[in-house]
Amino acid sequence: MKALLLAGGLGTRLRPLTNFLPKPMVPIMGRPLLESTILRLKNQGVDEFVISTCYKSNHIENYFKNGEKLGVKVSFIKEDIPLGTGGAIKNAEEFFNDTFLILNSDIICDIDIRSLVEYHKSKKALATIAMTKVEDPSQYGVIEYDDNDYITAFKEKPKPYETNSKWINAGIYVFEPQLLNEIPKDEVVSIERDTYPKLLSKGYKMAAYRYDGYWIDIGTIEKYKRVHFDILKKYCKYVDVSHHDIKHRKNIIDNSVKIVEPVFIGSNVKIDAKAEIGPYAIIGDNTHIGSNSIIRHSVLWDNVKVKGNVNLINAVVASNSVVDDMRKIEDEVYANGINDYAVS
Repeated sequence: MKALLLAGGLGTRLRPLTNFLPKPMVPIMGRPLLESTILRLKNQGVDEFVISTCYKSNHIENYFKNGEKLGVKVSFIKEDIPLGTGGAIKNAEEFFNDTFLILNSDIICDIDIRSLVEYHKSKKALATIAMTKVEDPSQYGVIEYDDNDYITAFKEKPKPYETNSKWINAGIYVFEPQLLNEIPKDEVVSIERDTYPKLLSKGYKMAAYRYDGYWIDIGTIEKYKRVHFDILKKYCKYVDVSHHDIKHRKNIIDNSVKIVEPVFIGSNVKIDAKAEIGPYAIIGDNTHIGSNSIIRHSVLWDNVKVKGNVNLINAVVASNSVVDDMRKIEDEVYANGINDYAVS
């Protein structure tokens, strides 16, 4: 089966992490989000991917190339200017002549793709939209549906009195290729605001798929940190860390280091005397933590150097950053080396 991954967004709410890196390439447990997404879909029967890019597209293309290293086929379609979700989907029309998947590339969830596709086919719908339930849907696209689970209305960021539904668009779709005929070419189109209401008005069947598992979009720094902590708590199974062993990854950890689980420590990491790591510390590959430093509730990317007597509390430190000694960084993003970040 084929999947279209929408990976062209600017990721403005994740800045400065996305100043030099597209949002789908930010690391989750040390691996680019988009790579984990592809591997999860591969395990569920998807063997061909089309990635729609725009912002910082070279990072994505240089990393995945033709997909051979992941055992899948990868193609790219690039927008020179953002055309919205609908425009991006229309641009990829040439790749799809059968039922296909579409996913927003900033979504992390444990959805069963096989069940979603089977459901879509059983409903004989032109499109099926996966939904997730939230307590406050006022900042999302809300979906209303009938007793037969066919969609009846879309409400974008509704006020409380405008809908009784708490089910929102989860950013995961199954399409029949005929749907692409309803999207104009070379225009800025929102699939959510423009295309979906148009399909309803024309009487097309659109199915609603209720998904009640883990779901989050990593659109903000707080959500980005939260998903790491959720993985360590095993609330989220997007990345499996159950067999992670910090002692056998070519790491050099001084015997006096205090480690408070849960933590995730990558490969080729050096931690000097009397440092305290955790709880909820994620440390990327090739990182050096100086003596007497404390790392708690923080995410460190690869190739970070933390000098001595540093406190990192609820922080994110981007790749190639150097944190000078005697610093305290709390509730902040530290990215003094992110312009040197490279994916190869």
